[in-house]
Amino acid sequence: MKPENYRNSIAGQVIRTSQGYWAFVPNPLPPEIKWSPKIVSLLSEADRSLTKLTEIGNIFPKPSILARPFIHREAVLSSKIEGTRTSLEELYTFEARHQSLSSPGSDAREVHYYVKALDYGMARLKSLPVSLRLIREIHKILMEGVRGDHLTLGKFRQSPNWIGPPGSTLENATFVPPPVNEMHKNLDNLEKFLHNPSDLPPLIRLGLVHYQFESIHPFLDGNGRIGRLLIILLLCEWNLLHQPLIYLSAYFEANQQEYYDRLLAVSQIGDWEGWLNFFLEGVRIQSQDTIARIQRLENLLDKYRLMLHNERDSERLLQAVDYLIEQPVVTVRQIEAGIGVSDYKIAQRYVNKLEAFGIIREITGKPRNRIYLAKEIFMAIEEPV
Repeated sequence: MKPENYRNSIAGQVIRTSQGYWAFVPNPLPPEIKWSPKIVSLLSEADRSLTKLTEIGNIFPKPSILARPFIHREAVLSSKIEGTRTSLEELYTFEARHQSLSSPGSDAREVHYYVKALDYGMARLKSLPVSLRLIREIHKILMEGVRGDHLTLGKFRQSPNWIGPPGSTLENATFVPPPVNEMHKNLDNLEKFLHNPSDLPPLIRLGLVHYQFESIHPFLDGNGRIGRLLIILLLCEWNLLHQPLIYLSAYFEANQQEYYDRLLAVSQIGDWEGWLNFFLEGVRIQSQDTIARIQRLENLLDKYRLMLHNERDSERLLQAVDYLIEQPVVTVRQIEAGIGVSDYKIAQRYVNKLEAFGIIREITGKPRNRIYLAKEIFMAIEEPV
């Protein structure tokens, strides 16, 4: 790492470690925020968009079924930033097949663990606030049995790491986070910032937290995914959202180089304003994106209700449609469990009816272990807005 690239920063300082390499140590939060007209405007727009998203989510016919498709989409896109290549359909198909979670080498399996980690984090918020303890617990689930399983799971690193092109070392890396002793001090300060009262707007605090976590880089692997998971958890913990509906990974993935450059510019030259402007614009864009996808799903539900309302078992069929919002790639067994029927043959009958109406179609072409895709629902979630 070139220390001269960081010496004009107000976000932290470069130190020479006892092992002889240079590392960047971020200052405790919060920094002094320059309230330019642009950042004030972007904050207002992001707040309005997030509020509208909350309202749209709350008036959805069954708000409780909305989070699942967006959790899965986030898992795919956040993992894609880290080089994992799995499509949303591949993830759903992996889950529908109940493939062995002990089989190595599957990108879909790795993304599935992201879903598990987020589910765990959301459930854990009921008894534990976002904290270093929760971060470690989530990391253990995220990394268990997938790429990086040779690393220490759920524990902060005890050795240095670095960020740079393939083949880079501590000496020539683009960025080297703080050494272990300083890292623990940074983490303690970050946890205090999370828990102490603040007059800063929550979205500004959230942008600061994301940068700080990424600059500390406390794990040997999985830091990017954990950092993006923290955004979702804090949005819900701070009551900015009632359920996890917005995910910035889509925005970060679409603007990946700028995402990295903005974070690095904070460390190198203290460009907090550039990072926060970028972050707030992402909140605005992704809020509006999610609103559009929710409206697509609502239109489909209205369409399917009209199609099915005269059927003798319309209530059960509509329950199955609700389940398809959560899981648009399914098996008969999943429908059976998802709508709570006690007989496989009854679930098969509902599946046959949904197939006859064109709501789902079989995608394996096999006589056994068949899998069905709700194409219109899937595309409402996946297609660009």
